[in-house]
Amino acid sequence: MSDPRPIGIFDSGVGGLTVVGEMQDILPNEDLVYFGDTARVPYGTKSKETVTKFSVENVEFLMEHNVKLVVVACNTASSLSLDFLKRCFRVPVMGVIEPGARQAVSATRNNRIGVVGTHATISSGAYEKAVKKISPRYKVFTQACPLFVPLVEEGWSDKEVTKTITQIYLKPLKQKKVDTLVMGCTHYPILKEVLKKVMGPGVMLVDSARETAKEARRILDAGGLLNGSKRSGRHIFFVSDEPNRFVRIGEKFLKRRIKCVKRAV
Repeated sequence: MSDPRPIGIFDSGVGGLTVVGEMQDILPNEDLVYFGDTARVPYGTKSKETVTKFSVENVEFLMEHNVKLVVVACNTASSLSLDFLKRCFRVPVMGVIEPGARQAVSATRNNRIGVVGTHATISSGAYEKAVKKISPRYKVFTQACPLFVPLVEEGWSDKEVTKTITQIYLKPLKQKKVDTLVMGCTHYPILKEVLKKVMGPGVMLVDSARETAKEARRILDAGGLLNGSKRSGRHIFFVSDEPNRFVRIGEKFLKRRIKCVKRAV
């Protein structure tokens, strides 16, 4: 069986492009439709009701493009609205929390896992629930890092101020002796080098983007939904605000050119 329909991916802005990059590597023949809600970013400071409303509207937009799978590439939206989205729509809907949690459980050696994310993701307890669902023996310690997103979008990942802020945020997790750190926001992989330096060589960093792409492949394969075409997939990007800034910042996330960006109307 073969299904040529595209995969739909949405995020509050540019961070979900880390998931797109992994999708392009693991599912190179699949067409992708990405929607970045750049007019309403950030989601991490908003209420569950607001994030859920935005998420429903984002999926409705993707459904207009006849997608066969929806990937919620935003940790905040995954933690606050995923269950509701699964009930609302007939196509499979998946998020980034459970793949990240599974990877963290596989990586930890001392069963002490740290998670950094937005205020909304951390206060939701989504990662703790996902890890405890696998086994109650794992201990999960969390830290909200609200300044990381603006630092990334300013291109300040290598500035001294970013290292100082990272040291302050991560100090409690270092004190808890975590040996695995989940980057619970799709912006945070851009800060991977400074996170490594601050946490030290004994701590494994977990980026849920690759595990999310693997999970998407499993879902499509199980449902007979993979695209059997041998051609390279086509990728279309939509944003809800001015595209130029999205392209400028987004190419750093994707690590390749973004050729086709349209403003959703």
